[in-house]
Amino acid sequence: MKNMIFEQCHQLFDEIVDIRRDIHQHPELGFDVERTAGIAADALDVFDIPVRTGIGKTGVVGDLEVTGATKRIALRADMDALPIQEQTNVPYKSKIDGKAHLCGHDAHTAMLIGTARILSNLRNQLKANIRFIFQPCEETFPGGAKAMIADGVLEDVDEIYGIHVFPLYPVGKYATCTGPMLAQSDTFEITITGRGGHAAFPHLTVDPIVIGAEFVNAAQSIVSRNVDPLDSAVVSITQFHGGDAKNVIPPSVTLGGTVRALDEEVNVRVRSQLESLLNGIVNAHNGTYTFTYQEGCPVTYNHEPCVESVLTSAHTLVGEENVIYPISPILGGEDFAYYSQHIPACFVMVGAGNEQKGIVNMCHHPQFDIDESCMVYGMALTASLGLM
Repeated sequence: MKNMIFEQCHQLFDEIVDIRRDIHQHPELGFDVERTAGIAADALDVFDIPVRTGIGKTGVVGDLEVTGATKRIALRADMDALPIQEQTNVPYKSKIDGKAHLCGHDAHTAMLIGTARILSNLRNQLKANIRFIFQPCEETFPGGAKAMIADGVLEDVDEIYGIHVFPLYPVGKYATCTGPMLAQSDTFEITITGRGGHAAFPHLTVDPIVIGAEFVNAAQSIVSRNVDPLDSAVVSITQFHGGDAKNVIPPSVTLGGTVRALDEEVNVRVRSQLESLLNGIVNAHNGTYTFTYQEGCPVTYNHEPCVESVLTSAHTLVGEENVIYPISPILGGEDFAYYSQHIPACFVMVGAGNEQKGIVNMCHHPQFDIDESCMVYGMALTASLGLM
């Protein structure tokens, strides 16, 4: 079975690379993924897999039905790109300024198309019905998963699996864990208002830059002094904007950032401490503030039976020495989490890095890319799960 799966993956490889590169050159954001969704829908139709479109606004769902099957497995790929300028020199570079596939969703879509082709070829050997889910808007909260669930994408589904290319691991490796896999990722925005004025007369102002800087420094103590060292959490201030002239103290500044943790209660505790610190520091300087906090996607949870299925498939495909288990949970967020709240699920990282080729940049980096040979392993794993 292993040899047969890899043989099919290698036979499809050039075609899947072409699909990935085509999608890469034409990135689409959020729910506006009509072109990419059309590629997926057309491919499923060619494979004689019944297709539904417009699920979760622009999602695509295909169902491969197996006579006598008593279980349905779902395989999910996300389709959307990022609003980032690509800074690579690859021949398949994005053709659209300010938009690029710098998280690998182009590869995810192409791989799931390949998996659908393989499983349609092997449908007489399938024991479970297979649902192929092509999801829009993973990168933007609240994400396309909720919209697709609301449209019934999980009806009659017993298990769901998702994969993600991961350049920090080399090609040929799989990585996962049981329990919390990815964090709840919240965002916040703060406006601190003081009293602006001439930089030569700071005593006549309430300087919001000084207040903001003090808050940024104080925020670094929130995790180290308020969260159990055995719990994972991180607070990152990622934005600080204020002022238009070098000789003017501005009237206000804005800050933004994220809170990430693997336990919802930790997120709540950090949120409370953030505002408590902000309130104390701003009031001490006679300023005012607004604090807006947005809860993000919940924790992505891997259920043990699904993890066992992944490990069985992965060990068969590449050997135990090439399966990294258990990995430490990652504080990135993923709206695959919503699926894992409803049914048993497992999310898997597929090694996509290659130091010799300089493919080492993490997702969302402007020079992100993958070693495309990783797509063989992504297709092999999802096809194997479909055949279990």
